[in-house]
Amino acid sequence: MNDLIFSWLNQYLSKEWAVFFTACLPIVELRGAIPLAIALGISPWKAYLLSVAGNTVPVIPLLLYLRPIRLFLISNSSFMESFFGWLDKRTINKSAQIEKYGAVALILFTAIPLPTTGAWTASLAALLFKIKFRYAFPAIIAGIFLAGIIMTILSLTGKAIF
Repeated sequence: MNDLIFSWLNQYLSKEWAVFFTACLPIVELRGAIPLAIALGISPWKAYLLSVAGNTVPVIPLLLYLRPIRLFLISNSSFMESFFGWLDKRTINKSAQIEKYGAVALILFTAIPLPTTGAWTASLAALLFKIKFRYAFPAIIAGIFLAGIIMTILSLTGKAIF
């Protein structure tokens, strides 16, 4: 299956663009993009830069437009209302310290490269805990930089964290 994915990516995208777009994806983010880059033979420094850039791209639209899109979907679909109810509860449970410590907790929440943490979930947490853009954005970006460093080191040393 991996060979099929890699051959498809090679056919339509350069290795660099594949890494960049992988880092843009929710759940995968840097945790998948940096090991992918290293596996594709991209230098660690370039892997870091491409992955951080890709993971940063969705943050501004998420922080600015997630609330209105979420409200629109909830008001027009009972399925979406249920889905966002579940997602909100899950995010609040995973990020309870964010309410107490605000933007500083967003940095740590984004920086810890574990499943269900990262820029996408931190953006949702910022929305749920009503952290203003001017605080949330730099905090999430700082967390992305730290997560990139952690994942690059882990990828180079061959250590798995999950």
